Amino acid sequence: MAQLLITGGAGFIGSHTALVLLEAGHSLVVLDNFQNSSPESLRRVQELAGPEAAAKLRVVEGDIRSAADLEEALGSSTDAVVHFAGLKAVGESVAKPLAYWDVNVCGSRQLLAAMQRAGCRTLVFSSSATLYGIPDVVPIPESAPVQPINPYGHSKAAVERMLSDLAASEPGWRIACLRYFNPVGAHPSGRLGEDPNGIPNNLFPFVSQVAVGRRNRLSVFGGDWPTPDGSGVRDYIHVMDLAEGHRAAVDVLLAEDPQLLTLNLGSGQGHSVLEVVAAFEAASGQAVPYEVVARRPGDAATTVADPSLAAELLRWRTQRGLSQMCRDGWAWQSANPQGYAS
Repeated sequence: MAQLLITGGAGFIGSHTALVLLEAGHSLVVLDNFQNSSPESLRRVQELAGPEAAAKLRVVEGDIRSAADLEEALGSSTDAVVHFAGLKAVGESVAKPLAYWDVNVCGSRQLLAAMQRAGCRTLVFSSSATLYGIPDVVPIPESAPVQPINPYGHSKAAVERMLSDLAASEPGWRIACLRYFNPVGAHPSGRLGEDPNGIPNNLFPFVSQVAVGRRNRLSVFGGDWPTPDGSGVRDYIHVMDLAEGHRAAVDVLLAEDPQLLTLNLGSGQGHSVLEVVAAFEAASGQAVPYEVVARRPGDAATTVADPSLAAELLRWRTQRGLSQMCRDGWAWQSANPQGYAS
């Protein structure tokens, strides 16, 4: 089993991935500054993993922009890094672009330099389907143009470019850029889930907060899209499927020759906003009031992944459908109405 560093491992995707990697027998160091996450998530990861696995998790509170914090977290025996740490709100990135370039791009550069110094050449990078912008072809293959339309997407594309340049400049790098579509749901225990700061930026946590009574109604951005019910269609992926995709990527990188992989992680199936609302109402038994409002600039009618390359190279595909995403999401939200502060 490997010694792994997970940056941003206390966040939504990071915490679920930490649990899956612990359950697979790996030893973990989590580096997180807890700016957009809670230490409570990692305490619950240890609880769910059990005492033996929990002993293999060490937490370093620090920042990826700090060389000293990175040196402490990497040590001298890290086999691979799973890099989640970063800012991720599209709207905030438009308002604060320098923060996104600082944390996402400069922070990633600091991490790569620290990995070079430590002799670690294996990295799984948390990228995003956001960098496809408004897609020309759906389902979207990895060969689709990279054409981001906001600073968040530009920062992810810049890190992918940096990784490509690094792999070309120096032999031995094993890198996987995983382009997520729309991660949702929660651990089925209801102990781990998404706990966004302030008003949620994404559909699923907003729907769940309406269902639990934290918010009055959902705004549906556009009811006249060229889709079956007029609402936007997205590819949703259960966070546990996504976590298992990271485990598969780590295993493949460590077992195979040096390479640079760029892979979509999605289900390959689209669901509309109104479908998600109906499915969540069915799972929760709660009404989700909504109102249709104007479209948002930069939104696309449909974004769905072509996940066939991940199935071929990682031998991974999603296992959980929309009803399970909603059921597990409600298990989390109903047990933790105020998130980890409940």
